[in-house]
Amino acid sequence: MRVTRRCTLGVLVLASLSVGVVARAQAPDCSQNGAPPLANCPPKAEPQQKAEPQQKAEPAKTDAAKPDQAKAAPAKIEPRKETIVVTGTFEPLPVDSVDRSVSVIDTREAPLLYTHWVDYLQLDPSVDLQQRAPDGVQADLTIRGSTFEQTLVLLNGLRMNDVQTAHHDMDVPLPSDAIERIEILRGAGSTFYGSDALGGAVNFITGPPKYSEFRMGADVGNFGVNQESWSAAFLSGRWDEQLSAARDFSTGFMTDRDYRSETVFSNTGIETGLGRTLLMVGYGDKPFGANQFYGNFNSWELTRSWFTGLKQDLGKNMEFDFGYRRHTDEFVLLRNDPAYYTNNHADDSWQAALRRKQALGKNSTFFYGAEGFYDSIVSNNLGQHHRTRTAVYMDYDVRVLGRLSLSLGAREEIFSSTRGEFSPSVAAGYWLRAGFKLKGSASHAFRLPTYTDLYYSDPATVGNPNLQPETASDYEGGLVWDRGGHYEAEVTVFERRERNGIDYVRASPADMWHAENIDVLNFTGVETSLTVRLPRRQRLQFAYTGLYGNLQSLNGLQSEYTSNYPVDDGSVTWQGMLPGSVVARTRIGVIDRYNGYRYALWDLSVAREFHYVAAHLGLSNLTNTQYQEIQGVAMPGRSVVFGLEFILSKKSR
Repeated sequence: MRVTRRCTLGVLVLASLSVGVVARAQAPDCSQNGAPPLANCPPKAEPQQKAEPQQKAEPAKTDAAKPDQAKAAPAKIEPRKETIVVTGTFEPLPVDSVDRSVSVIDTREAPLLYTHWVDYLQLDPSVDLQQRAPDGVQADLTIRGSTFEQTLVLLNGLRMNDVQTAHHDMDVPLPSDAIERIEILRGAGSTFYGSDALGGAVNFITGPPKYSEFRMGADVGNFGVNQESWSAAFLSGRWDEQLSAARDFSTGFMTDRDYRSETVFSNTGIETGLGRTLLMVGYGDKPFGANQFYGNFNSWELTRSWFTGLKQDLGKNMEFDFGYRRHTDEFVLLRNDPAYYTNNHADDSWQAALRRKQALGKNSTFFYGAEGFYDSIVSNNLGQHHRTRTAVYMDYDVRVLGRLSLSLGAREEIFSSTRGEFSPSVAAGYWLRAGFKLKGSASHAFRLPTYTDLYYSDPATVGNPNLQPETASDYEGGLVWDRGGHYEAEVTVFERRERNGIDYVRASPADMWHAENIDVLNFTGVETSLTVRLPRRQRLQFAYTGLYGNLQSLNGLQSEYTSNYPVDDGSVTWQGMLPGSVVARTRIGVIDRYNGYRYALWDLSVAREFHYVAAHLGLSNLTNTQYQEIQGVAMPGRSVVFGLEFILSKKSR
């Protein structure tokens, strides 16, 4: 059993938080559900436009301001806008009113400083992005030490997880321009979303456009990088439309690591007498060299994904959701000899839900609904299979005097004639005084095995059709300190107790990997963060997550994925305005994995907007660190990308 180490960055962050917590706070959550304000309340943060689930939060203004705006800005700290979240809650709430651990990343705040939307996920050290190639070509996503299969990916609250294998969960057909924000639920989420959310969930939100505008961009960089993007947004009365497309190409930083990724996404909103209608359509196409991805082979892979979704208000208290996802995967073990070994998979997933809420008084609300799921696969390796699931859920939410909040929820999901899974949860929060909030939760989660877990077979790996669903009990408690948005700090302690965890294990390198249920796996950790807002739109953030895993039940077996979790993961990020109306961002991240891999990465980006043109420069891995996020899969060294974006916009709302 390994003794957990703590990096110097983590100690510094904890020390900073200790100083902040004993300081006198003066900024509470001053009004909830019409309750009278607490003592010593500061002025309310400027509210955003009221949001409805998944699509209506107004995006924050961009940091990459126009030159005349930047010159006119006074040297003071700008008021923070109220942030509305829809993840980890059954209705939109201000983020400080949610009693679960939820973080929000505004992707429209300074988009020129990020090459791809996967870069935003590196801002949260509890989210471990394990990439096999840059820019989301293929990546595994884990939260709080979970495996990649235990993280749920959502698009406007609709499930995107792949039933063939969770290696394709991040095949989300979304150009960066289509995303308004990313919400991350840390901790079990099966009461809200059903299967897969043992470690947490990542929800991509596509909000309505703020302006009628047209954007066109082009980037070039080393390793043969060539990127293009297009985005057109239209606003007209009760109708809004945003159509986005992107192409990402690279000849690769090593042999057989080339890739081409193309995505297009349409987001259409209509206001009717029933409420808002949101229609989504997306397509993605990604051929890429997969050298070393799954062993010492010069492999090649082509994935395609289709998605269509509908979210329809049925009055003020009811909503209907529908989603369809299709994914195909062609895998060639030897790129120069496709006839030797090739797999072809095609899977389809359908989902529908009817949700309703009912106010039971001034301070309490009852939520309930029903959901249905169907998935199937046709594969030359996995065979032909299908399965159906149904679920019902309910949740009672009460908020008293702006100080106390309590949520009691439960979900019953039936996935066979003889088997179901009951997932209860409880979450509570209490404002100790102005600016200090205690919160905690306990919940249950589960995951059904994928078709690869059950039926896969190749010369090195074999599935197990007798696998049982894995389950987990999740507990967390934390303290939030918020000094009016100028200083924000949070400390959360958590524990996840897994039963029947699924992983591939072997006794020695000479043996095959085989899928098995692992009796007991326990993970205990701490999350800390401190954010300081300074003049000139500057923001300085320290964040750290430490994790200890009890893997004794492996009994000496080697695990393929469970032991790749980060023991220590910390980062320091700065973003702000420089002289000359230049906006800049830099991040230093340090990670130490249980399997012994340690590395630090330093990224830097700058951008400036002119009248109709914006220029940006991004430098990744400035120190040219040689590292692997997945054992055996090398990642690129130093990279440089320069780009221009042409913007034509007209304010319409």
